Amino acid sequence: MTGWLAVAGLGPGDEALVTPEVTAALAEATHVLGYFPYVARIAPREGLVLLPSDNREELLRAREGLRLAAEGARVVIVSSGDPGVFAMASAVFEAMEDGPQPEVRVLPGITAMLAAAARLGAPLGHDFCAINLSDNLKPWEVIETRLRLAVRADFALAFYNPRSASRPHGFARVLEILREEGGTDRLISFARAVSTPDECLVTVSLGEATPEMADMRTMVIVGSSATRRVGAYVYTPRSVR
Repeated sequence: MTGWLAVAGLGPGDEALVTPEVTAALAEATHVLGYFPYVARIAPREGLVLLPSDNREELLRAREGLRLAAEGARVVIVSSGDPGVFAMASAVFEAMEDGPQPEVRVLPGITAMLAAAARLGAPLGHDFCAINLSDNLKPWEVIETRLRLAVRADFALAFYNPRSASRPHGFARVLEILREEGGTDRLISFARAVSTPDECLVTVSLGEATPEMADMRTMVIVGSSATRRVGAYVYTPRSVR
């Protein structure tokens, strides 16, 4: 049996947002690996081995998936959202540098950034950038430098992992930097648990934003200087004047 490994995005939460390509790969899989809550989304069936693990074991998970695929298994490593956006695809290729190199496919998914933007309207309708605010894998100084430069360049911004129990104060500093570089009038949206029954959308000015508005289930989108409201929606015009 020829093995393979697929790195699959499960989307933001709603099963309707899982792509047919990912569904087909899961139907063929003999093994599914991933973070505990993501593997819990996969229905058990005969012939399928589910291997959940902790969120900070990405490289171990990638190495195990590559080993299984090299031995002939049909492996799917699952991520939420899109596997190439702050997720497992990079870990798999990093593990391949000094490990087995079976056939690997990256199956895209709808990332939280795009799902949140769609719910809000079109806040990422012009140039934007995405920043992971977790300092687990990079120094805070790098985050702050990128943040300041992105605001100065007048990008709309999408923030992943804004605030956790282990990092309760970092997002407060992010808000300070945003106000220092961009003022208090820009719009900031908090999109929590998008596409799930717990979904909550809030848009305020930077001057009104507080750190408690975000947690690890929240995607934060900050507008550029051109971003504005129309009715209940937030959008960034496609043209720059």
